[in-house]
Amino acid sequence: MIGRIRGRLVHKQAPVILVEVGGVGYELQVPMTTLFQLPELDTEVSLVTHFVVREDAQLLYGFIDDRDRSLFRELIKVSGVGPKLALTILSGMDSQSFTRCVQRDDISSLTALPGVGKKTAERLLIEMRDKLKAWQGFVQDETEQFSGTSITPFTDIAADAEDALITLGYKPQEASRMVAAINDDGADTSEELIRRALKSTVKA
Repeated sequence: MIGRIRGRLVHKQAPVILVEVGGVGYELQVPMTTLFQLPELDTEVSLVTHFVVREDAQLLYGFIDDRDRSLFRELIKVSGVGPKLALTILSGMDSQSFTRCVQRDDISSLTALPGVGKKTAERLLIEMRDKLKAWQGFVQDETEQFSGTSITPFTDIAADAEDALITLGYKPQEASRMVAAINDDGADTSEELIRRALKSTVKA
């Protein structure tokens, strides 16, 4: 079991990043909540991980802290929720927002996420309510940490944001609509644009 990885961040293209450790590049899938907090490329990064072995693949998931990994591990225990959907849920809302959904029985915010239908949302609320105390202690106030990055043309930023949203499960037309709805040329990075697009789908 690979529980933590520390090395040089050499590539990030949501939701996949590449971390080089001792000359070996490890590919990790990360939720947007983690991607938004990563440092600049060619700097050291440390992530806690969850390793999944399937018949056709070995997948490594990375998280900025134990709080997010704990929630991810609880989510994949829910019937009908696999690692991909759990990653989508964590990309669409942080731990604090998910806690509020469970406490308020907020089905609408969950069904706004791609791949989460009404029945899945109901299962999440029921099963996670029983597990709330086990991981709620990890929940902290939402923080936003962005490093200064060079500015790239907005058209490239928007295209990267749309591609990332499609990878997360949104339909191409829906991804384009989400990005267009917040297109004010105010975002300097695709990560910021993705964050704003995802935030717009979740109730405050």
